[in-house]
Amino acid sequence: MRYTQGNLGRVFVACLEDGESIYDAAEGIAAKENIVCGACWAVGGMRRGKVVVGPKETTGKIDPQHVEFDDAREIVGFGTLFLADGKPKLHFHAAIGRGDKAIVGCPRDGMGVYLTLEVVIIELSNVDAARELNPAFGVQLLSIHGGNSL
Repeated sequence: MRYTQGNLGRVFVACLEDGESIYDAAEGIAAKENIVCGACWAVGGMRRGKVVVGPKETTGKIDPQHVEFDDAREIVGFGTLFLADGKPKLHFHAAIGRGDKAIVGCPRDGMGVYLTLEVVIIELSNVDAARELNPAFGVQLLSIHGGNSL
């Protein structure tokens, strides 16, 4: 395990509207405001989405399983923002539910807000980390540069 220490920076609050995407919003704010590292919370409603709920197999390159929905649901989620290939990239996981059914995972393609989604981004300063391609799994994973080992 590697870890690094940083500081809290600026705080941004956004109110997304019906049909907007948390990925577009969070990555857009991060790019515009030059946020290199950050934490992102979201609470509100989702109209539709495709959620990664784990890999089909637990070895080798990741082949994700998906659950899709296209109705209004409640959502609470958390994500991180780090640079990948020089651009801010959101890695976001959430619990999404309607009635007595819930999906927990990484929402992705076609994700659209229902009514409103409140988003809070906290900038993390002096953190030396970024997302880098892991060839064994075929996905970008967080890499701590420098820092400490445990």
